[in-house]
Amino acid sequence: MARIVRPYGDTMDDGKVQLSFTLPVPEGPQGREAARLAVLGWGFKDCEVVHSDAISDDFSFYVAYASTDKGVDYDSARPDAAAETSMSMDEIDEFIRERLGRKVVIVGACTGFDAHTVGIDAIMNMKGYNHHYGLERYRMVEAHNLGAQVPNERLIEYAEKAGADALLVSQVVTQKDVHIGNLTELIELLEAKGERGRFVCVAGGPRIGNKLAVELGFDAGFGRGSYANDVAAFVAKKIVEKKKAR
Repeated sequence: MARIVRPYGDTMDDGKVQLSFTLPVPEGPQGREAARLAVLGWGFKDCEVVHSDAISDDFSFYVAYASTDKGVDYDSARPDAAAETSMSMDEIDEFIRERLGRKVVIVGACTGFDAHTVGIDAIMNMKGYNHHYGLERYRMVEAHNLGAQVPNERLIEYAEKAGADALLVSQVVTQKDVHIGNLTELIELLEAKGERGRFVCVAGGPRIGNKLAVELGFDAGFGRGSYANDVAAFVAKKIVEKKKAR
């Protein structure tokens, strides 16, 4: 039997939701009414615009409360993650030592014009993030963090010289889907050089999940809530799989 769940506000299954959005209209009574009608047009009911603010002369921000009778079958939901079988740092080190007998070389960077290193640093730097050590702390991982604003060509060139097993690409800036073009370019460059199969390719960022990354040609994607051990476990297992397939 399907387990249907609905949004919860004040009472179970009341379908109450809070929405926030921007409209290209001046803030004021007409703008608030336009926002209310927009929410109703999206299929919600009983909409009330509870907050509005001017962003500029011709743009305004709204917060609205509304309700829906739509539900979702919870049992049909499948996690968008590549880290379902993650391991601890010590387990990963032991896994690599036993299965490969050498260090795994991982090169990471925030590529393109993206200047935000917070994502790649959380995964690569020794101190890591939120009590999860970064790859530099792993005894069986040789981690190279190239930082931000690294051209895809330079990342590939460095990885070739370092004898990398895996490439980690972090993308924080996603306005107008700029990350899609940048990630696609990396895979196309590797394919043009005949080197796509040489590396395990992993993408990460706040708006990058496993499904999107695989669609773009990567082996996996890691978004919010991912840590270095999730990435390292996937990379190590993928390298072992590739070794067995040879």
